[in-house]
Amino acid sequence: MNLSRRGLLRLGATATAGAALSPLLAACGGGSGGAPATKAQGLTVKLPTYVPLAAAAKPDLPGTAAGVPEGYFTYPKELFRSVAKPPMSGGKVTMASKTFLPPPPPREQNAAWQEIEKRLGGTADLLIVPEADWPTKFNTMVAGGNLPDVFPYVQTQGVNNLPAFVASQCADLTPFLSGDAVKEYPNLAAVPEVFWKQGIVAGKLYGIPIPRNMAGGLGFYRADLFAAAGVSDLAEIGDTDRLAEALKAVTNPKEKRWGLVTASGGLFGMSIFAQLFGVPLEWRLEPGGKLVAAIETEEYRAAVEYTRKLREAGVIYPGSEGFDSLKRKNEFNAGRAAMTYDGMPAFLGAAGYLQTQKKIDPKADPRPMLPVGDRTAAYLNNIAFATNFVKKADEAKVKEVLRVVDFFAAPFGSEEYTLIQYGVADTDYTRDDKGNPILTEQGAKDTSVPWKYVGAPTQPVFDATSSEAVKLVHDAFTKLIAVGVQDPTTGLFSPTDENKYESLYTMRTDRVTSIIAGRAPVSDLDQLVKDWRAQGGDKIRAEFESVIQKNGGVG
Repeated sequence: MNLSRRGLLRLGATATAGAALSPLLAACGGGSGGAPATKAQGLTVKLPTYVPLAAAAKPDLPGTAAGVPEGYFTYPKELFRSVAKPPMSGGKVTMASKTFLPPPPPREQNAAWQEIEKRLGGTADLLIVPEADWPTKFNTMVAGGNLPDVFPYVQTQGVNNLPAFVASQCADLTPFLSGDAVKEYPNLAAVPEVFWKQGIVAGKLYGIPIPRNMAGGLGFYRADLFAAAGVSDLAEIGDTDRLAEALKAVTNPKEKRWGLVTASGGLFGMSIFAQLFGVPLEWRLEPGGKLVAAIETEEYRAAVEYTRKLREAGVIYPGSEGFDSLKRKNEFNAGRAAMTYDGMPAFLGAAGYLQTQKKIDPKADPRPMLPVGDRTAAYLNNIAFATNFVKKADEAKVKEVLRVVDFFAAPFGSEEYTLIQYGVADTDYTRDDKGNPILTEQGAKDTSVPWKYVGAPTQPVFDATSSEAVKLVHDAFTKLIAVGVQDPTTGLFSPTDENKYESLYTMRTDRVTSIIAGRAPVSDLDQLVKDWRAQGGDKIRAEFESVIQKNGGVG
């Protein structure tokens, strides 16, 4: 998922949206470069030119420049080398990355790590930090002036003045990556322009994206449970009213089955319904440069009313608004709900919904939820996992770091990608009868080093266990991206938004939760909008609009 502040907290769009945020650290560094940014700032830089790799693996299902990922039914048997010569000439590049896994074997016990350094031509010093410890570690590195050469930045876990921080601490990558300059780094050039926008700060290109699959999705549904309730195909559901009828038909409390299961912070599943009703992603840009906030729209009110009616009808799993994400996932996997919200990356893979549910019940048929009716605005809120910054250094060092990042951005089917994902042949993985790499027990450990967060290509859809699953996911992305909407303020900076977003978000989600739960009337939305505007919303709008007017558009 896209973990920018507004991406993470937007409309309660993820099960983790209620997670505590780290204390914000003031930007450090002296001189004019570190001066506080008090004015809105925007996009003025040319994005890196998109140049697909000529030697790339041929997909079974094509991708698009708009962000639809390529789909593969099997792993390429013939690998190609995407980096012609070692990026380094001895020496060392330092890196930092979060991990969501147990600590991997150290370099001296890790064949994959050793081979990666051999290919790089130097030492890859990677600081691996458990995800829960990252905010503290990042703040400590900033305060102590100990940033590595390349590191991820997530707005929920960093500084409270991003323009000042990057100006004082980070390399301006505009001369190295903007426009045709990116061609010096072919794997980075193969990342479409749409992924780069979030790397722009104060009119300059500072960030390198770790691409994801654009759309966070509309959650997932159990096609087998819908079919048992009389809906054999989602195409039969022409609008949200028909969807409500289907969810009611699925619900049977005596059999411990409900239409939808949610979790704490999930606004009773409103993340799905807001998109189906066409609620804009944070803001809607009107002709003439006027911004309308999502909560000010009739679509938002309609989505709140709809979700409240579903709760009143008993369609939502009672008490699930207090579940953690694991409990929600387990209940959906057990067939106690026909729908849930989670991000698209949660579908495939050994721990994904598809394989997990098939193990529980071979007849289970989980699928990505698709647009319903003609109003859907699918949120393109999973554009990047994070944005990586490069520490300020001389030109030669910056180029070396970029060559290393380019190595880790090697695409699917390349020698480098295979090494990063699967390790060393015969030691870390073997091939099955279809040629798909299968990790060994040692390989599962060796490849848990989070190199994929140092640099990354666009993410393909690949599942060695099921070509039908690949088709389902590729089809879902095709349909979602076709009706996708982005936050028009992405890449723009508003100092008031930077300082007020969390408090305004908390006010919004707390009150909307109370309305959906029936503790407050729907009419309370009117007062919510007034309070939001008075407590910073109008000022944020004005700051963003001034940038849009100055730029002649959002870029």
